[in-house]
Amino acid sequence: MAFVTAMNIVGSGLTAEQLRLDVISENVTNMNTTRTEAGGPYRRKIVVFQSESGRDGFRQAMAAAANASNRGYEKAGGVRVAEIVEDTTDLPLSYDPTHPDANELGYVEMPNVTLVKEITDAMAASQAYSANVTAFNTLKSVLSSSLEIGR
Repeated sequence: MAFVTAMNIVGSGLTAEQLRLDVISENVTNMNTTRTEAGGPYRRKIVVFQSESGRDGFRQAMAAAANASNRGYEKAGGVRVAEIVEDTTDLPLSYDPTHPDANELGYVEMPNVTLVKEITDAMAASQAYSANVTAFNTLKSVLSSSLEIGR
């Protein structure tokens, strides 16, 4: 059932990239938000991925040598979202003495969201998502061909 493992790996990539696109859209939506519930302007959020290791080859080899089962220890590889962190870069200041959040000098702390950076990240996430869709379609094709051979 290696194809199920491959589907799980591709699925983890699709899920992770979808969350990344959701966070990017949240960043773009809040790029002018100067007041949040936590206080202060909105801070850009970044998705941190972590790789999931695949099967343990040594464990499998030892189980095979001892005629034992490796059941329960198999684990598909893939990717997972480790955390979503706030970008700690400095908040830019904008001079607007009429803004309700302006300080005594007339400067407003703006969110550290740059539209160009968000569009670039969205393009990269979209390409990664497309690559995972292509891998899934290839997997479907291979599975279909293998079923045809078995007839």
